[in-house]
Amino acid sequence: MSERQLFIRACWREEVERTPVWLMRQAGRYMRAYRRIRGRHSFLEMCKNPRIAAEVTLQPVERLGVDAAILFSDILVLVEAMGMRLEFHEGLGPRLSEPVRTPEGVHRLRVPDVERDLHYVMEAIKLARKKLRGRVPLIGFSGAPFTLASYVIEGRSSRSFRFTKEMMFSQPEAFCALMEKLTTAVIDYVNAQVDAGVQALQIFDSWAGCLAPQDYEQYVLPHMRRLFSEIEARGEVPVIHFANQAGTFLEKVRLAGGDVIGVDWRIPLDEAWRRVGYEVGIQGNLDPLALFAPLHEIERRVRDVLDRAASRPGHIFNLGHGVHKDTPEEKVVALVKMVKRLGAR
Repeated sequence: MSERQLFIRACWREEVERTPVWLMRQAGRYMRAYRRIRGRHSFLEMCKNPRIAAEVTLQPVERLGVDAAILFSDILVLVEAMGMRLEFHEGLGPRLSEPVRTPEGVHRLRVPDVERDLHYVMEAIKLARKKLRGRVPLIGFSGAPFTLASYVIEGRSSRSFRFTKEMMFSQPEAFCALMEKLTTAVIDYVNAQVDAGVQALQIFDSWAGCLAPQDYEQYVLPHMRRLFSEIEARGEVPVIHFANQAGTFLEKVRLAGGDVIGVDWRIPLDEAWRRVGYEVGIQGNLDPLALFAPLHEIERRVRDVLDRAASRPGHIFNLGHGVHKDTPEEKVVALVKMVKRLGAR
């Protein structure tokens, strides 16, 4: 079978000749080629220029030799299309205007026409597919409703999620209305990405781990189940569900949906797979900061992840979160080569 099919076949838990590998945030500041472009354009300019977004999408394929490309964009462009002003500040991360913390604020948010309001994303997908020429599949993505809600409510990244939980506990009806509106927007967005040409999807629930298991079940799970049930191409386009720091409620994450469950490094991969069940694939889960270690230590840790997967169909090698911006580029190149060598069946 052709090499380009490797990642998709693994998502469907088919037998593969070696473990496929791609990396979250595989296009980023650790790459010299990326920094050259970033030096001439703001981050949002890069996201909104289809030519640049497609070029950056392909950089890791050409430099690293990964088995899948993931579209270069940001989860918050969807929130911007819902009516919030989005800015990125160097060293501070994203900032959203007028955080939503009342029923009136929820009402003001609109469900966007994604084909119109996010046309640049769809154009970037089509251009990236053309440039890839079938070498590897293209992954599209979205933030999950809760992760997007946390940004909408906090207005920025947070450690405590104080305002998010205050709204969730004190104004449950308003919080539910926000989650419903975001879920509708995410469904429209990922369906449009599939129509534009992505061959797989990943849903990033980056902040799910801030929740107690019972709160995830009550306030998040129903919306996630709706999201996965309304992806029109389910069964045809594999969907990866990555919930960061969700080791205490992985079973609930699995119940939410997904053909592949992505896990972080805080839980052994074999334990995670056993808990979610072998009827789904698993993605992960090397600690991103292991890439600052000597090569022999990286290799030991790669072997450990692969040994825990035990060559069972359905494992996709990845980091447990995105590549850190200060990671030596040569270490990332070496990692991909290691996985290809050590993951051969």
